[in-house]
Amino acid sequence: MSKNGKQKLRVGVIFGGRSGEHEVSLNSAQSVMRALNPDKYEVIPIGIDKDGRWLTGDVVGTLTEGKSSSQHATLLPDPQASGLMQLNEGENVGITAVSQLDVIFPVLHGPYGEDGTVQGLLELANLPYVGAGVVGSAVGMDKAIFKHVMVANGLPVLPWLLVQSSDWRKRPYKVIEQIEAILVYPVFTKPANLGSSVGISKCNNREELEAGLNEAASYDRRVVVEQGANVRELEVSVLGNEDPVASVVGEVRPLRDFYDYVAKYVSDDSELIIPADLTEAESDEVRRLAVQAYKAIDCAGLGRVDLLLDVEHGRLYLNEINTIPGFTRISMYPKLWEATGLPYSELLDKLIELAIERHEEKKRLKTTIT
Repeated sequence: MSKNGKQKLRVGVIFGGRSGEHEVSLNSAQSVMRALNPDKYEVIPIGIDKDGRWLTGDVVGTLTEGKSSSQHATLLPDPQASGLMQLNEGENVGITAVSQLDVIFPVLHGPYGEDGTVQGLLELANLPYVGAGVVGSAVGMDKAIFKHVMVANGLPVLPWLLVQSSDWRKRPYKVIEQIEAILVYPVFTKPANLGSSVGISKCNNREELEAGLNEAASYDRRVVVEQGANVRELEVSVLGNEDPVASVVGEVRPLRDFYDYVAKYVSDDSELIIPADLTEAESDEVRRLAVQAYKAIDCAGLGRVDLLLDVEHGRLYLNEINTIPGFTRISMYPKLWEATGLPYSELLDKLIELAIERHEEKKRLKTTIT
């Protein structure tokens, strides 16, 4: 019970996961859980280890320090059992309820969390959750499908092509020739379904392209090869469901060759400029494109939209939408909203409010034809 006598919302924060961004998720989730107002929310940590096992109890201690004080848990795809369940072993084998849940806050980056998989489970369980639904999550995660959707909506993307990892293994010379016939160096190689710059390489020649394709293909069965350009990297935070709004525009100036995984989450050496040095007209156009892209993939709740501004020609290109952006101390999503006038804890309040609002909207829809 909160201080004002109202029942606290029970917020299940899901984090960890079996992706290459497991550690990033732990950092983001700890930031979120520290910032959730204890007068409004009862926080229930739900961890997923690198093998995919769901845990409850001292989850942070288990996942960060290897402690054994947490228990196996699960969420059931059953609308009548909308709570966290503990999996009992030994003599008391079975399932017992741990806590009812009012809303889920997924802080899962990468595959098996940001790609629509967990969102599908939450839909089956009929639980409100923060962020995009199954479709928005899946499209935002898949760089190739995302680009197809942008083109279908008349939104600009850099020239690119898709390579099947199996084709690269079987016919490497043909793949290289196809890429070199369409694009010019430098190019970027990216796993189609992976976030946070994991597996991405900048390739300045054929030798580097071969290495980049090998690296990307080690993470995914599909690889996006994208034209490199002399660009400024811009980011916009978008918030909302049917009527989303965009934050001020930020710019990332990495001291490394590009804004890779290390620059995003390990080092503090990238320069984050908020607001970006743009004219009012340029800023308005960036924000307009960001909202259009957000709507095009049916995103909801939140999304960080990354764009590229061609320095030579002044053209803007959509790069990607991160549907569960980082919430670490150097993450742009909350920083941009803070600069727009929405502090971190109030941002979390708004995200939970949007999750419940969207869930209530879906509850009004018919599920039968009788």
